[in-house]
Amino acid sequence: MTTVGTIPAGIGSRAVARFTDWILAGIVGGILFWLLERFTDLPSWIAILPGAGFGFLYFVFFEVVTGSTPGKKILNLHVNGPGGAAKPDLVESAKRNAYMLLNLIPWIGGLLWFVAAIAIAVTVSSSPTKQGWHDKFAGGTQVVKD
Repeated sequence: MTTVGTIPAGIGSRAVARFTDWILAGIVGGILFWLLERFTDLPSWIAILPGAGFGFLYFVFFEVVTGSTPGKKILNLHVNGPGGAAKPDLVESAKRNAYMLLNLIPWIGGLLWFVAAIAIAVTVSSSPTKQGWHDKFAGGTQVVKD
């Protein structure tokens, strides 16, 4: 549902924002992985879990606290909570970004994540409100232009 006075963000600007955020989160996640691998005796496959999970936490943190990740802020985008709320709450944002945790599944997680991401792109592109399946799963969140 589109709230009166809001303009839904299209797939292009959302993709650029997400890519920008992946770079930022990837840098920090990479540093975490390096630190864990360098200063602990954890095997590499265990040490990478906090770095991979960091991306999920990055998106949830920024959406809950400010309604926008740094990538979205750069592109003047904002995540509204269901019903046009100023931002999603913790549960809504966690549901919205839960597909990212598929990357934590050994061997097939990356493929599952890719399928989920394609499904998001298709559902955002085909929706008049530009809401993907993940927005609907989260109760009706919506990315809008500021």
